[in-house]
Amino acid sequence: MNAHPQLSEDSASADQASPQVPSPPRLLRLPEVIDRVGLRRSAIYQRMSEGRFPKSRSLGPKCAVWVEAEIDQWICEIAKGGS
Repeated sequence: MNAHPQLSEDSASADQASPQVPSPPRLLRLPEVIDRVGLRRSAIYQRMSEGRFPKSRSLGPKCAVWVEAEIDQWICEIAKGGS
């Protein structure tokens, strides 16, 4: 007997035909943002106030987060030579 079950062609093609579900947006806390962008806290907040860095979102009185996709986009723009 074969100990490793094999997928039929129908089930294999069904898996390939199913669309990829995008992952939900990820939120980053300040320490991870600092690690990703290489700026200190004060520089991040200064650039946010000048409109040169993605704005944080407040989840509560002492909880600020950034949307990962916005941080990634900012990094790409800087790498291309943006402001």
